[in-house]
Amino acid sequence: MVDGDTVRVLINGESVSVRLIGLDTPEIVHPQRPVECFGREASDRAKQLLDGETVYLEFDPTQGREDRFGRALAFVWFDDGRLFNYEMIAAGYGHEYTFRAPYRYQEEFKAAQRAASDNDRGLWHPDTCAGVVE
Repeated sequence: MVDGDTVRVLINGESVSVRLIGLDTPEIVHPQRPVECFGREASDRAKQLLDGETVYLEFDPTQGREDRFGRALAFVWFDDGRLFNYEMIAAGYGHEYTFRAPYRYQEEFKAAQRAASDNDRGLWHPDTCAGVVE
């Protein structure tokens, strides 16, 4: 685990860094930025959901296979059909994030963010960040 929107997964015994498509969580490890509001909570939630789980990666041809830092770009699916990227947004642990081009689940992620915001979930709650993480 790196943070809420970048995770490490084992593929054939090799640890691979994966940047999650469509999800941006508050920073906790950025070298030039302080820890942002709700960043630790997002990272902790990602760990709770992913640690020890078998997951599947889905790549999106509109995004490429890797980002400029060499991280794989993917959606992360659980065995039971849940989409991790979506769940984090729906629960208010991150924002929908579009980098350069629309992606496969963009509309669903935007709707999840609207619902999280409208219902004051996670980082949208007035007692946490009220949607402002910086």
